[in-house]
Amino acid sequence: MTAAKKGSDNPRSTYAVPEEVFREVYDSPHALPGKERWVTSDEDVRQIEKLLGMDEKTIGAPLWVSGDTRRCPQCGRETNWLDIVGSALKRIHDPRMIARVILGERKFVNTEAPRAITDLHCFDCGAEITDLRSFKCHNWAYAMPQMEDVLARITKQAGA
Repeated sequence: MTAAKKGSDNPRSTYAVPEEVFREVYDSPHALPGKERWVTSDEDVRQIEKLLGMDEKTIGAPLWVSGDTRRCPQCGRETNWLDIVGSALKRIHDPRMIARVILGERKFVNTEAPRAITDLHCFDCGAEITDLRSFKCHNWAYAMPQMEDVLARITKQAGA
């Protein structure tokens, strides 16, 4: 979930897009690049909520991923949003920003495809994941006051 720096010639980035662009590009899981497409398991979504300091069942939208293989090359765990969130938290992103992406009303499209997402590691064993191509969530615009409550709890737990 890295964004290209201003002035960079790096074509990889994640952009907030209008609803019509989001629907065109990402409404169907079949639009995702890679040999396989799948949804993050409920167990791993619950783990993402814990990592972000959210109450259980806060995330209700399917968290899609696609790539050329579904499993970590080292431990065999199914690759998904847990790896993306875990990797992002270790390097770049604040939990509140990730929560806004998953729960918010803005729609996001990542443009790594057809190349693999970079700096991604297995949440369980830490092995590099080299062929996850895309991620998305059909975020159904969490009610703003409820989202602000979630973000306030995350901030409080983080001690920020």
